[in-house]
Amino acid sequence: MSLPRTLGELRRSSFFEERLRTRRVKDELRDNLIARLRHHDDASIFPGIVGYDDTVVPQIVNAILSRHNFILLGLRGQAKSRILRALTTLLDPHMPYLTGCEIRDDPYAPICRRCREEVARLGDAAPISYLTPDHRYVEKLATPDVTIADLIGDIDPIKAARGGHELSSEFTVHYGLLPRANRGIFAINELPDLAGKIQVGLFNIMQEGDVQIKGYPIRLPLDLAIVFSANPEDYTARGKIITPLKDRIGSEIRTHYPATVDEGIAITAQEAWTSRNGQASHMPTYIQEVIERIAFAAREDKKIDKRSGVSQRLPISATENVISNAERRALRNDEKLVVPRVSDVYAALPAITGKLELEYEGEMKGADFVGRELIRAAIAKTYDEYFTGANVQQIVQWFDLGGEIQLSDSVSAVEALENLKEIQGLIDKLGPLGVSQKESPEQQVSAAEFILEGLHAHKRIGRNEERVFKAGEKKPEPVREKSFDKEEPPYRQRRQFN
Repeated sequence: MSLPRTLGELRRSSFFEERLRTRRVKDELRDNLIARLRHHDDASIFPGIVGYDDTVVPQIVNAILSRHNFILLGLRGQAKSRILRALTTLLDPHMPYLTGCEIRDDPYAPICRRCREEVARLGDAAPISYLTPDHRYVEKLATPDVTIADLIGDIDPIKAARGGHELSSEFTVHYGLLPRANRGIFAINELPDLAGKIQVGLFNIMQEGDVQIKGYPIRLPLDLAIVFSANPEDYTARGKIITPLKDRIGSEIRTHYPATVDEGIAITAQEAWTSRNGQASHMPTYIQEVIERIAFAAREDKKIDKRSGVSQRLPISATENVISNAERRALRNDEKLVVPRVSDVYAALPAITGKLELEYEGEMKGADFVGRELIRAAIAKTYDEYFTGANVQQIVQWFDLGGEIQLSDSVSAVEALENLKEIQGLIDKLGPLGVSQKESPEQQVSAAEFILEGLHAHKRIGRNEERVFKAGEKKPEPVREKSFDKEEPPYRQRRQFN
């Protein structure tokens, strides 16, 4: 069905019936959300958001039902911007407005002077255009150099000169982002970075719903849903949200990092570029767990700044680098299947160290050292998930008897597998990882290397920087110093006389 193109057609269409009482944006969001909740269609409210079903999402739903402006508080990499952009899914598919209007005026109740005069002059022949939900979302990254003119607007002397208007005329106004977001959603990211005097400029639009430009008696009763995001630590680091503005924000919602490794894996699998155009690939589950546990370990490590947080972008970027290193090896060795190994995780250090803000102790040891420690801890934790209680003494004994093996991240799977088969009992232990001896050499090598790395992480075997696995260093027996405290000195020994 074609959409009405004039005001007269619009009045005779279903748009007029549905909007007999002009509906504001917050009512539109509320009505569409209620329709989805009645159909138990919760998953489509924020598509692609994982781990917030029982925490963040219900609070956002409550805020929308309450017609609140709200703010998302959370550390970096917690999907705050994605959630705000997903609000467009609750808007109508088409919104009519008067063609050519800079502030997307409502055809039934125009608020700008140009549109009012055009409707009076053309009547039902006034042309109508439509906005999609994406066009109704305006986002601004707050920076200290943002001005009131950027957000609200300013008088444009050039317009006044060209049109022969007085400076106090509405025709001379250059509208800012807020008026241009009229009848839509306006989002401000990193709100504390906005200068205090600029935050004051938001008071009127949030409380009274209107703006005034340059002190002239120009009142624009805008229709907006305003949402914000902020890092709570930034209140003291770079700026703060002034108290009167916080008081006008209806709901304050705190986001968080994934609560479980499985949630983290689901987010990483969704966001990372894993489906390459080249060769077939297989991403082992234990490698996914190792990568995800690096982020979990980093969030608990004392050498890393907890106030900055460890973004979910770390495992996403690391996963992409891990696959790329495995892809490079496969291309060099003409292998048909790309299967990442633990050595590829170490090769992905550049995607890890750049995501960490180190404390003083971490700075002293260096980012590479801290990154390797995190990988080793993640490998140890993942190894325990698969091999707790497993008897691997035969493997350890092979190294204790002088066995050594080098596993470079560039060696082919066929060559590596031949060497790994020399280690007694190793290939027989791949079962818990879901790998049998019938699997491809690439999969067997990846699983076998994981076992060796797990034993190294638990210090049961050794490994040097050239990736030569060997016997672990034997700790010397502690020397027990003889104590005379419990012995009676010779000169105090009791003499016996016959």
